[in-house]
Amino acid sequence: MENTEFQRETLVLPKEGKKLLLHSCCAPCAGEVMEALVFSNIDFTIYFYNPNIHPRKEYDLRKEENIRFAEKHNIPFIDADYDVDEWFAKAKGMEHEPEKGIRCTMCFDMRFEKTAAYAQANGFDVISSSLGISRWKNMEQINDCGLRAASRYENMDYWTLNWRKKGGSSRMLEISKKEKFYMQEYCGCAYSLRDTNKWRLSVGRERIELGKNYYE
Repeated sequence: MENTEFQRETLVLPKEGKKLLLHSCCAPCAGEVMEALVFSNIDFTIYFYNPNIHPRKEYDLRKEENIRFAEKHNIPFIDADYDVDEWFAKAKGMEHEPEKGIRCTMCFDMRFEKTAAYAQANGFDVISSSLGISRWKNMEQINDCGLRAASRYENMDYWTLNWRKKGGSSRMLEISKKEKFYMQEYCGCAYSLRDTNKWRLSVGRERIELGKNYYE
């Protein structure tokens, strides 16, 4: 992952942590985070648990892109269950909540709680997520959910590092273009797909075309 133009700092896990389990939402968001961790010689594993992603075609596209990038750089990858029925059950009654609202909090909680449980059972003492690098997400909301999940287990920390800073957001886009990652056009769940398409139609744009890669 050598990059002679981009100058980055060496990262250190919080509270003298030894091993990181990184929840990944997709390759475009995770690419820069993964590169930063490799550069810093941090021992980490990718944990892909995203039952919110809808439909299954979209889920598989995002997962396979993430696996491709992880394998390219010999990064361990944990493929967790796609328990989509459980996600829809938890989202019941929140179908019309706005983006960044309580449905998103539920979604982050669900994913981080499973990440923390796996971490505790498998020798990881720090967890974090690539979700926070996206400018479309509320960093405070994500960190609150991560800290809450980690607090359930003794001697576990959630790393609240702001991956967007010091050129992280720009580097994320550079990696995505270089790798020709599949770039999704909505957050992931059925309701964000519905609302994004509704907005696109209202401004004269076509519906989202699942599977279309704009970098190809």
